Amino acid sequence: MKANNSAQSADFLLNNRPVSVRDIDPQTTLLDYIRAQGLTGAKEGCAEGECGACTVVLVADRDGASEYRAVNSCLMLASMAAGHEIYTVEALAAGGKLADVQQAMAAAGGSQCGYCTPGFVMSMFAEQYRPGRAGPCDPHELGGNLCRCTGYRPIRDAALSLGPAPAGDFLDRLSRPAPRLEAIEHESGGARFSRPIDIEQCLSILAADPQARLISGGTDLVVESNLRSRRWKHLVSVEAIADLREFFESADSITIGAALPLNEIAMRWSKPPEAILHWLRLFASPPLRNRATLGGNLATASPIGDGAPLLLALDARVHLASRRGRRTIALASFFSSYRRTALAPDELIAAIEIPKPLPEFVRFYKVAKRRMDDISTVAAAMAMDWDASGKIARARFAFGGVAEVPMRALAAEQSIVGHRWNDASVERAQEALEKTLDPISDHRGSGEYRLAVAKSLVAKFLWERRVAAA
Repeated sequence: MKANNSAQSADFLLNNRPVSVRDIDPQTTLLDYIRAQGLTGAKEGCAEGECGACTVVLVADRDGASEYRAVNSCLMLASMAAGHEIYTVEALAAGGKLADVQQAMAAAGGSQCGYCTPGFVMSMFAEQYRPGRAGPCDPHELGGNLCRCTGYRPIRDAALSLGPAPAGDFLDRLSRPAPRLEAIEHESGGARFSRPIDIEQCLSILAADPQARLISGGTDLVVESNLRSRRWKHLVSVEAIADLREFFESADSITIGAALPLNEIAMRWSKPPEAILHWLRLFASPPLRNRATLGGNLATASPIGDGAPLLLALDARVHLASRRGRRTIALASFFSSYRRTALAPDELIAAIEIPKPLPEFVRFYKVAKRRMDDISTVAAAMAMDWDASGKIARARFAFGGVAEVPMRALAAEQSIVGHRWNDASVERAQEALEKTLDPISDHRGSGEYRLAVAKSLVAKFLWERRVAAA
């Protein structure tokens, strides 16, 4: 089904110049498209959003005004750029004069071979212009960019040397609203890309074409396209559906729209628990968090996804929608088998709901080869409440990377309810894990290692509780 008000090409602003994407495969990446326009500063390094050599910025909404967000152009399809306003490194040196970030990189010696430099510059640019920034630029905002030869000290020095965003067109742009995304239809070579603007229109498209594949930020699906040459006849983007980007907090729950980018969760959640902030900092990298969504993270059903363990520990529910109606199910029932969920072909995730009151004590743990910007070997989230006598009233131990699906360790939870949270209870929980977990071995870690890690994290949870209570 095609919307009558949808455009038949993907038109957007590229370096303040209108461009129109026509007659190319809808799965062509934004990176390939902009390089074909002669804008070769952005480069392909990994094609999976890990190295940041392809970084560009797009203009996004921030409280009715705008901000620049660094994104991986290798993980955006050119069709997904429709309606956006995008800038590449070539736009920064107006009139041949280097921008502040470019001058800072040169002065600090932050570039050797230069392959990664444009990506670092664009991430640094977005951070320098971040609305409300006080003090130096945050070097952690460069966490999605890797350098193979320069070393990070001079790059960090360059970021820390930057002052306030200078006056000029780029700063003036932030006072105006971000572009409003409209519905589009883009077809070429027998493939189709649809972007509806409301849930009903999206559900009509899915009902008419059960083989259509939903896409949100593209941070997982486009990796399959890039590295595994996966192709889909019909992709349906949920990015322009405002109802799927809501955030609502009531006395009873927190509801997060399935298509709300991860970085906006902390912006909209007025007083998130520290575990939520810790989880977000460890979730991929800043450019990926600018596009990735909870709905996409859950729908991929990866056993090592970072979203599921924390949400399982918080007893989250998922709201599902189709033309047949809406339903809500516990997240613990959502994952059916490896990379399979309870979603019907004509159904989408509308929102994720976290009930209140939140647990009294909750922690998120991620064990990976790198602390930041890496895939989990084991991820875990643990939550606990106590009764008036100090005994455990409720426990939630959730893990990723120890089974074919993200899972709650129910036997471990049940083994300690009614007891005090002490060394003896840790041993009971660890014994239950020993009997019920049977992790696989792969290149990230052996099954024995994963089991040992899961058990050690239970002990860490006790230690952190003692520290917090001291």
